[in-house]
Amino acid sequence: MGGFEIRSATPADARFMGDMLVEAANWSVSRARPRVAILDDPKVSRYIAGWPRPGDFGSVALDSHSIPIGACWARLFPPNAPGSGFVAVGVPELTLGVNPQWRAQGVGRALLKAVTRQALAAGHSRLSLSVERANFAQRLYVSEGYVTIESREASDTMVATIR
Repeated sequence: MGGFEIRSATPADARFMGDMLVEAANWSVSRARPRVAILDDPKVSRYIAGWPRPGDFGSVALDSHSIPIGACWARLFPPNAPGSGFVAVGVPELTLGVNPQWRAQGVGRALLKAVTRQALAAGHSRLSLSVERANFAQRLYVSEGYVTIESREASDTMVATIR
């Protein structure tokens, strides 16, 4: 496949980040839904709608031809409209998506580390997320220090204390 690089996400990345939100939602090929069905779902689209809002930050991975291959970003949600991985006011919730052909090659880990650095630079001490238990990405999160703080049906809310 070749190498990749990571850069900060910009407003121009919104469409691609929407693609990566679809990839994240469609992690299981057997349960894949069309892009429009995913992005029309307000419980999912809230993770990218209006990108970037004040306080949003993220990173994009590019292949050796500068083509985007993955993205990870974080956003704050209010308690009256929480995300699926909401844990507290002021704790950004992250989303991570990588093109299938680039999975298991370090792209997701590199993006997660980049967003962690961005969170620290923005003064955050924790990050949260929601992941389905069967999703292979959960192993990545555990290996990067995320711990399960709540389990619901088939998903876990995880938090990492970052330093």
